Amino acid sequence: MTRRPPPRPSTHPPARSGWRRHAWPALAWLGSVLLAGLMGGALTWHATPAAHRAREVAALQARIDGLEQQLANAQRDRQVTGIATASLRRTLTQREEEIAGLRADLAFYARLVGGEAQGEGLKVQQVGLQRLPGSHGWNLSLSLTQNAKRDAEVSGTVTASVQGVRGGKVVQLDWPALGDTAQRDGLPFRFRYFQALHATFVLPADFRPTQLTVHVAPSGGAPIERSIDWAAALAAAPPPLSPG
Repeated sequence: MTRRPPPRPSTHPPARSGWRRHAWPALAWLGSVLLAGLMGGALTWHATPAAHRAREVAALQARIDGLEQQLANAQRDRQVTGIATASLRRTLTQREEEIAGLRADLAFYARLVGGEAQGEGLKVQQVGLQRLPGSHGWNLSLSLTQNAKRDAEVSGTVTASVQGVRGGKVVQLDWPALGDTAQRDGLPFRFRYFQALHATFVLPADFRPTQLTVHVAPSGGAPIERSIDWAAALAAAPPPLSPG
């Protein structure tokens, strides 16, 4: 009886099954689908109304911040301009007052050296009033001059009267009703060129002054007077100091 030879082992690897051959393409397709879905979801999130509103809010906030900064800059510039303008106005007011005082002094000294009306003698050159704070009292300042070319001493007394309204009527308060007991006879003066005089008086609470009149009675000469509106006397510069 003839023997069959034993089977020989095969040197070729076993063939893969059919499902494994088709697994990799399916997995690749599934991955691409998942990736496309993730990308689409991200794009969809960026395009949602909430995200759009968030971007609009951020843009509006940035614009508000910019406008607030511009407003702050404008307010600071206006404040600086206001301070500069107020300072300039104060300076102009001071200069105007200085000019008015210098003009008054010029007229005063021109009178002394005979630059005006050389034939005139004694004259009430300046009259000024200042209110005493918190009272009905007033400080009266005035200056008397005479032409320097006369070179003669003059003396006498000065009194004043105030016209105004009281109880609906026009009245006049004379010096005895204004001056104190030490000045009841008037303010004495004696000078060669000019002299400044000062007095204090009190007006009734219900009296509204409108005009001041200065009365000068020189010794051995004719009396003179000068009337000035009350408001003008308040605005007048004080007279220079008297050298005697």
